[in-house]
Amino acid sequence: MDMEENRFDTKIAVVLRDDLLPWQELNVTAFLMSGIGANPELLGEPYEDADGQRYLPLLRQPVVVLSADAATLARVHAKVVTRGLPLAVYTHDMFSTGHDAANRATVAAVPTAELDLVGIAVHGPKNPVDKALKGTRLHD
Repeated sequence: MDMEENRFDTKIAVVLRDDLLPWQELNVTAFLMSGIGANPELLGEPYEDADGQRYLPLLRQPVVVLSADAATLARVHAKVVTRGLPLAVYTHDMFSTGHDAANRATVAAVPTAELDLVGIAVHGPKNPVDKALKGTRLHD
């Protein structure tokens, strides 16, 4: 494989609040990545195994998963919004809903600066994304 294929001008990152339970981390990550993956330009080609069984395409580039405390997550969110980068959000209130319309209603009821964020996902040019992510750390 050509090493140039491994370099990306963009970055995809998920930032999770550091006080979530393991099931919440997985749930939030899955929901956030569904938002990022909704952009067809980010998807690769479908997969196929040696028997011809076809599988859905995956993202063309790696995803970094980070964590941060609530204050840092709020700062990162504000920076991402200010920079106009594509963004998916998951709020604490969404844990108590059961479907998409209810999730959207919980977000719509709260002003941007007051969202009780438990996770965000962002995609955009590498340098602006990296600058917005200052203060986060790799998820362990």
